[in-house]
Amino acid sequence: MQAQPVPTSTRLKADSYESPDFYQIDDLLTAEQKLVRSAMRDFVKREITPIIDDYAQRGEFPAHIIQKFAQIGAFGATIPTEYGGGGLDYIASGLMLQEIERGDSGMRSTLSVHNSLTMYPILTFGSEEQKQKYLPRLAKGELIGCFGLTEANYGSNPGGMQTNFIERSDYYLLNGSKLWITNGPIADLAVVWAKNEQGKIKGLLLEKGMEGFTTNEIERKWSLRASRTGELIFNDVKVPKSQMLPDASGLRAPLDCLDQARYGIAWGAVGAAMDCYETARKYASERIQFDKPISGFQLIQKKLAEMLTDITKAQLVCWRLGTLKNGGAATTAQISMAKRDNVDMALRVARECRQILGGMGIVGDYPIMRHMMNLESVVTYEGTHDIHLLIMGAEITGVAAFK
Repeated sequence: MQAQPVPTSTRLKADSYESPDFYQIDDLLTAEQKLVRSAMRDFVKREITPIIDDYAQRGEFPAHIIQKFAQIGAFGATIPTEYGGGGLDYIASGLMLQEIERGDSGMRSTLSVHNSLTMYPILTFGSEEQKQKYLPRLAKGELIGCFGLTEANYGSNPGGMQTNFIERSDYYLLNGSKLWITNGPIADLAVVWAKNEQGKIKGLLLEKGMEGFTTNEIERKWSLRASRTGELIFNDVKVPKSQMLPDASGLRAPLDCLDQARYGIAWGAVGAAMDCYETARKYASERIQFDKPISGFQLIQKKLAEMLTDITKAQLVCWRLGTLKNGGAATTAQISMAKRDNVDMALRVARECRQILGGMGIVGDYPIMRHMMNLESVVTYEGTHDIHLLIMGAEITGVAAFK
């Protein structure tokens, strides 16, 4: 994929972001974790926030960011170093995603799909040959990945998928389609989930250019406008048998991948909320009405105090979930709780901040409306707001309400 130059018309904006840390959560972090966060915060200030509004306004993906991500080590952050990854722990990677989504949800989505939904399944379910073949190139940004699970008629019920393959002598014949695929139009490698002749779900690795494998782009989005979203179409695609993930069988495998992505979303959403909060806090101290800054009015202070409380709770949830993840103890229900509540919190914060800024809250000079529109997608993908409630409900009661 050839990177496009940054348009010369891009308006550079100063980024004076400060991270709220009301409960001194930094004291819980290791030196390495803080170093990763600091490096990514500087990266976002340098490479994302100065340009992202213009790209979002045009509905264009900043393709040059791919190599920027690779250079800073964002690709494959938790993948072992032997495969070209960063070997980071889950708190460090979570902080990294928090900073990136502070810049833009679309940028974090691009990275999350590449890391959690492409590199992770290859690492976890792939053969040694597949790991050696793909992971180092994915880590370097030489290949971009996507994840094909959702279909037009099967979103919250992925087990009902219709995409299927039949076995031939030395290949599988794949037919079907996938929809709402982040990175789909630009991906070089797709992890595609499909049913075999016995109805068992398997994972296949499809390379760009395979005959019968095409993509379409979803246009006219009001959300994630700086991210590429599309459809994957399979028309008698001959997939070599060597491209099947040998250790993935059944729906549990793609759902395991979704847990990785949902974990990252829980952290990322906090970043979006923090950016909105800091924008509103600074604006309130500068906006004069009735002869004083609006930060001096009780209702504005109430909004800011409640937002900071919600952000602080979400930060603590992320830290605790990260410690569980590092210990291999984080459950699907725990991840669902964090994803659902943190995204819901971020949406509330964005809407309250928009109120504080009044009319200025809807213009591109401030990031709030862009965050709000992006979060309307984040609250739906990788499991809807309501589905995560039902995942928790099944954990609590032992009865699955969605089956």
